[in-house]
Amino acid sequence: MRKIIHLDMDAFFAAIEQLDHPEYRGKPVIVGGPPHARGVVSTCSYEARKYGIRSAMSLREAGRRCPHGIFVPGRMKRYHEVSLAIRKILFEYTPLVEPLSCDEAFLDVTGSEKLFGPAEQIAREIVDRIASELQLSASVGVAPNKFLAKIGSDLKKPKGFVVIREEEVLSFLAPLPISRLWGVGPKTTAQLEKMGLRTIGDLQQLSLAFLRANLGDLGIALYRLARGIDDRPVEPLETVKSIGHETTFQVDTDDREFLTETLWRLCEQVARRLRRKELVGKVITVKIRDHGFKTITRRATLYQPTDFEEVIFQTACRLAEDNDWGRKPLRLIGVSVSGLERRDSVQEPLFAAPVEQDLRRLHQTMDRIKDRFGENAITRARFLK
Repeated sequence: MRKIIHLDMDAFFAAIEQLDHPEYRGKPVIVGGPPHARGVVSTCSYEARKYGIRSAMSLREAGRRCPHGIFVPGRMKRYHEVSLAIRKILFEYTPLVEPLSCDEAFLDVTGSEKLFGPAEQIAREIVDRIASELQLSASVGVAPNKFLAKIGSDLKKPKGFVVIREEEVLSFLAPLPISRLWGVGPKTTAQLEKMGLRTIGDLQQLSLAFLRANLGDLGIALYRLARGIDDRPVEPLETVKSIGHETTFQVDTDDREFLTETLWRLCEQVARRLRRKELVGKVITVKIRDHGFKTITRRATLYQPTDFEEVIFQTACRLAEDNDWGRKPLRLIGVSVSGLERRDSVQEPLFAAPVEQDLRRLHQTMDRIKDRFGENAITRARFLK
């Protein structure tokens, strides 16, 4: 049985500001900029959350809710420096570390228990070292897989420490709301509630056949997650060769508008995964399969690696156009990005265009909203009918 730890730093950016500025401790700290700016909250201290302030909220709204709050601009260089110190500690216990962002990571410590003791002991030691060496707090979940570990770390923040044993999985999940499941945002929650499903336990009572018939692929995913099934391995960055998504249509189609929209959504999913893993890539590959099962794969190499869906889509669309996509009905399209590098290791262009900086801020905001409220919480106007 695998032993997975998910470590999530508590209010990471705000905690660093309170660490570096003792006068901020115990006070509501909002990271993002001044309250009159047009930006959004990057993160905030737990003192600020008592006023209903959350990540991705507009700074102006945060200012209205907490006018006496301490508003500070982000210091990404400093946060990255601390993030590297945390990762150094993690790698002392296992080489199987998968960072999701600068403040959270999965660890597979299955093979480390002979050296360092049970997974629970390893997690406790890591948390204690982060507290003593960096004066910061973290929450952790210890479980048989990534899905359960992630839920565990989020349940009792800050300074949460949740252990989920294999024999306890079903009973642990049963009372939790369905919104705790990955991919279940407000719209999906409303859809499931109309079916009388409010807790994960309610889902556990339904058969795979029923869920598949009523919810399709989503039903299959929910069936597995409601039972705590997640076979995904922890993927160290150096083992990730490419990131891609593809879709097979239920009915072959040559509708160019539909195909273009589908390609865009695939590019968006790929870009989201790149940003989560803090990676960029420069090789864009498009896969097209027509109704006769003929498969075409084309790729192009960018001058500058990217994690922007706009750039990925522009290149993927050109590759598809060059191969007359839509001339015949298609059964599958896919896009992937390879030639991966860590984003922080890439030399930025000397004269970065302002539009690139604006895009970076836009993506950070949209990612935070989707992380909190689900993938369908915000969408682009091009998808509105």
